[in-house]
Amino acid sequence: MTIQFKSITELRAMLDTKSISASELTQESLQLAQKYKELNCFVTMNEELGAKNANSIDLENKTTSMLSGIPLAQKDLFCTEGLRTTCSSKILSNFIPPYTATAVKKLEDAGSITIGKTNMDEFAMGSSNETSFFGNVHNPWKKGYVPGGSSGGSASAVSAGIVPAATGTDTGGSIRQPAAHCGITGLKPTYGRVSRWGMIAFASSLDQAGPLARTAEDCAILLNEMSGHDSKDTTSLNSSVPDFLENINQPLDGLKIGIIKEFNLSDLDPEVQARFEDSKKTYEKLGAHFVDVSLPNISASVPTYYSIAPAECSSNLSRFDGVRFGYRAEDTDDLNDLYIKSRSEGFGDEVKRRVLIGTYALSAGYYDAYYKKAQQVRRLIKNDFDHAFQSVDVLMTPTSPNTAFKFGSKGAQNPVELYLEDLFTISSNLAGLPAISIPHGQVNSLPVGLQLIGNFLREDQLLNASHIFQQNSDFHLAQPNLEDF
Repeated sequence: MTIQFKSITELRAMLDTKSISASELTQESLQLAQKYKELNCFVTMNEELGAKNANSIDLENKTTSMLSGIPLAQKDLFCTEGLRTTCSSKILSNFIPPYTATAVKKLEDAGSITIGKTNMDEFAMGSSNETSFFGNVHNPWKKGYVPGGSSGGSASAVSAGIVPAATGTDTGGSIRQPAAHCGITGLKPTYGRVSRWGMIAFASSLDQAGPLARTAEDCAILLNEMSGHDSKDTTSLNSSVPDFLENINQPLDGLKIGIIKEFNLSDLDPEVQARFEDSKKTYEKLGAHFVDVSLPNISASVPTYYSIAPAECSSNLSRFDGVRFGYRAEDTDDLNDLYIKSRSEGFGDEVKRRVLIGTYALSAGYYDAYYKKAQQVRRLIKNDFDHAFQSVDVLMTPTSPNTAFKFGSKGAQNPVELYLEDLFTISSNLAGLPAISIPHGQVNSLPVGLQLIGNFLREDQLLNASHIFQQNSDFHLAQPNLEDF
């Protein structure tokens, strides 16, 4: 019996009835990763320790949580003790951390088995997984097409059925956009809901860890374990964590869903528009009703994000200098030459571009005009959301303006073309709000995603609305044809 494409709840039932052991489950996941290695979704495998941990669970013969014995993949910017963590960058290609990120440790403490670290855009900077030092990740739905970024390796591994779920991070859409392109479910929690300790930072006020899985129910299972206050992370919220499964089956009668007036969906592909209208009808049949809302400043989200994120990236990445850890250039004349050569040789073009933009935005004479002004606009965007949530429960948009596209077809001449792929996702990061992407059909045989944005700490409402939609549709059950891999 194959485990490929099975959900966590299905695998849990198999483990509980002893129709499969944790060791067998882990072994098959590792075999699937090897079988579909051409997808390039993994950077580092964890065969030996993964098998050892699975065997320990079998010997203990007890279930501590829904995740006991379940194989997972971890995005390669979560530090993992004794297991290489690269951020898909040359500058960290030999880095082995001495500790494990809190989010990963919580999942492993719940009994999950880490089978490997997934490929990603370098330092999470990208929307297509084309900036990785270890090469492009393929979309399982079509070879030579992007899986989305930056959590493209995690999304590809889940979509191909190698693992039932994986971790990702979302700074401007990096969980939701690859989830949409790969036909799976991806949740960005409220900022601070999941600890960022041990997560290598891109933009500290925007980064948030979250789950990618086949279903909203599986995302809820992971979020139950990942969430909670962490004293090691000063941005971690000290608030109670609900059981995200408790109300996931609540009917949607009376749910108010907001449609943002400022997003002109008529500019999108007609088929993408059609899928959106179909999903509105599904929600109406389930008892929800739609309300037009205005977010006057949301059109400023992209320029605001691309002022704040590069500035914070410039600050965070200054530590990678070739001295203490990571890649160090050879044949250098002095300390200054070591810094220049190590960073020039260690970083890829997109990372260099953002570091330069961010350094400029933070420089004397420009800080007030760029970074400070962007933070002020960010507050206006947050205020717009606060006002909207006085009249609606959730907001609904497409996740991405397009389906997956061919490698090299966007951004080669104009990087802004790729930046606009995050048009619908960036605003919730700026406001620190939870948002989820669920599959809701296909266009030209490629998946498209539907985004729901929730109010502060209302992941339960997003998961409920997504789960009921999935109980009344079968888009999340669609599987890619992997013959080309």
